[in-house]
Amino acid sequence: MNLVSFDPFRTLGFPNTRVIKPEHWMRHQAELTAADWVLFPEYWQINTLVYGLGCRIFPSQSSYLIGHNKVEMSRVFEAVAPRHVPTTHILANTPENAELLWERMSPPFVAKRPKSSMGEGVWLIEDREQWCQYLTRTETLYVQEWLPIDRDIRVVVVGRRVLAAYWRLQSSYSFHNNIARGGQVDEAPVPEAALALALRVAHRLQVDHAGFDIAMLGTHPVLIEFNRLFGHQGIAGGAAHLREAVLGYLSEALSPGDDPDHPIAA
Repeated sequence: MNLVSFDPFRTLGFPNTRVIKPEHWMRHQAELTAADWVLFPEYWQINTLVYGLGCRIFPSQSSYLIGHNKVEMSRVFEAVAPRHVPTTHILANTPENAELLWERMSPPFVAKRPKSSMGEGVWLIEDREQWCQYLTRTETLYVQEWLPIDRDIRVVVVGRRVLAAYWRLQSSYSFHNNIARGGQVDEAPVPEAALALALRVAHRLQVDHAGFDIAMLGTHPVLIEFNRLFGHQGIAGGAAHLREAVLGYLSEALSPGDDPDHPIAA
C-alpha cells in the first residue's frame, strides 16, 4: 500500500508511509491523489481531501463528522439506537433556556461542552452555583441525566471489528472514568451486550476507528459517546497491536468490490 500520513505519532512504524505536515499539504497534491490511503488528516482538511482531491481517508469521513461534535453525535445516536442513549437536552444558551433546563433536570446531572475530549469540558452539576458557572463556559446547553455508575466500558472498534474492550473504573478524585482524568483500567470480562451495541452502531454509521464509551445499567448498555482518537493504555499489545489492526483493515478495504466511499458498510 502507498500511504500518506498527517500524524507521525499515530502512524509510527507504518510501512511505505510518507509523512506530510498539514500546513504543507498543498505542495503535495500529486502524492495525496496517488496514495491508496491518506491517514489521520486534520478535521479542516476533510472536505478538500475527499471532495477536492478524491482521496480515500482513514479514519472514515463519518468518523470525523460525527465524532467532531457531541451535539451531532447525540442526535445521531438518538436516531440509530434510541433505547441506548441517556436522556439528553440540547438548547441554545439563553436565559430562558437555562431556566427551563434547570427546572427540568433534577440534580445531579451532567453538563458538557459540545467539543471536548478526555473528560475535559464535562461537569457534574449538583447545585445552582455550578449550573451558573457552566452557563459562562458554553454557547450551547448540552445536558444529560447522571447515570448511577462507578465505571464504564471502552470498546475499541477498528474497521469492522472490536479490537479491545475493557472497564474503566472511576477516578478517586472526580466522577470521570477517563484514564486521562485518573480512571483505572480493569480487565474483568465485558458484557457481550456492550460489544454488540458498539459494533452495531459503528457499522451503521460507517465509523471505522473509535473508542466507544458505554455504561451498563444492570444488563442494559447505554451509549455515552465515541472518540475518533483514543489512547491505547487498555489495549493488550498497545500501539503495536493497534497498528497491525489498522494496516490489516486498510489492506482488506482495498480488495476488489469494496466501495472506497463506504469502506465498512454493513
